[in-house]
Amino acid sequence: MKDEIQDTKNFLENFSDVIHYFIKDNVHNDFVLPLQILLKFLFLAILVYLIDVILKFVINGGFKLFFNKERFPILKSIYQSRMTNSLSHLIALGFGSYALYSIFWRHRKSFAFLERIIDLAIVLVLAGLLYRALSAFRNYFIIKQDYYKIMALNAISETVKIFGIFIFSIVGICIVFGIKGGTILGSLGAITAVLVLVFRDTILGFVTGIHVATSKNMKVGDWIGIPKYNIEGNILDISLLTTKIQNFDKTISTIPTYDFLTTEIKNLQVMSESNTRRIKKSIYFNINSFKFLTDEDIGRLKEINLISEYLERKESELKKEKENLKHKDKIVNGSQLTNIGVFRYYAQKYIENDPDVDKEGKMMVRQLEITPQGLPLEIYCFANDSKWEHFEQIQADIFDHLLVASKEFDLQVMQVSVKV
Repeated sequence: MKDEIQDTKNFLENFSDVIHYFIKDNVHNDFVLPLQILLKFLFLAILVYLIDVILKFVINGGFKLFFNKERFPILKSIYQSRMTNSLSHLIALGFGSYALYSIFWRHRKSFAFLERIIDLAIVLVLAGLLYRALSAFRNYFIIKQDYYKIMALNAISETVKIFGIFIFSIVGICIVFGIKGGTILGSLGAITAVLVLVFRDTILGFVTGIHVATSKNMKVGDWIGIPKYNIEGNILDISLLTTKIQNFDKTISTIPTYDFLTTEIKNLQVMSESNTRRIKKSIYFNINSFKFLTDEDIGRLKEINLISEYLERKESELKKEKENLKHKDKIVNGSQLTNIGVFRYYAQKYIENDPDVDKEGKMMVRQLEITPQGLPLEIYCFANDSKWEHFEQIQADIFDHLLVASKEFDLQVMQVSVKV
C-alpha cells in the first residue's frame, strides 16, 4: 500500500515537472509563472473531477443493486438522498488535498491559497452530507409510513440546518481568512441574549415539533379545527416555524407552529376515521305552549306508532295511581303526562330507529337550562357517516322531521319575529 502511495506521489511530481519545464522552455518569461500555475490548477481540477465521476459511478452502481425498498429501505433512502454523491465529492477532494503539495510544491503562495480553497470545499461538502443524511432519515420514515417520526425529524432537521449554517459559516470564515475558531467563538458570549431572541421562534418550533411527534396528537393530513383562528381543514405541512392548513373553502391558512403548545386544537381525524360524527343541536320551544295531556290528547297521540305502547302503559299506570287520590278529577293532582315530555320520548325513539344514526354511540334527548328564548331540547347522537355533505343531510333530515312533528304535540317552536 505504501509503495502504491509513493508511486502515485512520484507520478504527480513528475507530471508537474513536465508542465513546469515545458512552459519555462517555450513561453516568454513574463507569462511563465501565471501559465504554470494555471495549467497545474487545471490538471488538479480535472484529476479531482475524474476521480469524483468514477467514484459516483462505482458507488451509485453498487447502491442500484439494492433498489428493493422492502428489503433494503435504509440503502434505498441513502441513495434517494444523494448521500453517495457527497461521499464521492469528499473522497475526491481528499485526494486533491493529498495531491496538492506534489503538484504545487514549487509555488508556495499558490499552494497556500489552493489549500484554503480545498479546505473550504471540504467544509461545504460536509455540510451538504449532513443535510442529505437528514433527508435520508426522512426518506426512510416515508418508506415506513411513520408520519409522527417524520414530524419530529422535520423539527430536528430544520433546527440542525439553521444552526449548521451558522457553525459552518464560522468555520468557512476561519479557513478563508486564517482566523482561529476560538477567537470568533469567544466573542459569541457577548451576543448570546441576542441569538436567543433571534432564534426564539426556531426554539419554540423545535420544542413543538418534538411534542407533537411524541404525543402523536396530530400529523400531516389530519382534519383539525382551531377555534381561535376560525380555521377548519387538513394539515398540509408542519415545519419548524409555520404550519400550513388547507381550509375546506380551498384557501390556505398559515399559523406559527409553536401555537400548537398554547392554542386549543380540535383533531377531528379520529371521528373521520371511525366514520361517525356527533350531532349536538337544540330546538327551542315556547314554554307557554307546554300543557298536561288530556284523555282526548292521549287518545289522539296513540295513533303515532313510535309512542303508542308507551302511552298505553303510562295511561294504565296513571289510572291506577289516581284511584286512591282525592280530587282525582283535578288534572294537576298526581303524575301527569305533558306534551313536552311525550315529545321528548318521541324524539328519543325517533333517533333510536333512524338508520342513519350510529347505534353504538350515545343517543340522548335532554332539556337544557331555560333561556329567554325558551326551553332548549337538545338532540345528542352520532351520525354513521362522517363525510361532511352526508352528515349535514342526516342532521337536516332529523331536525326537519322533529320540527314538523312537534306540531302534533301542540308545541310552539320559538323564532325571532322580523318587522318588515
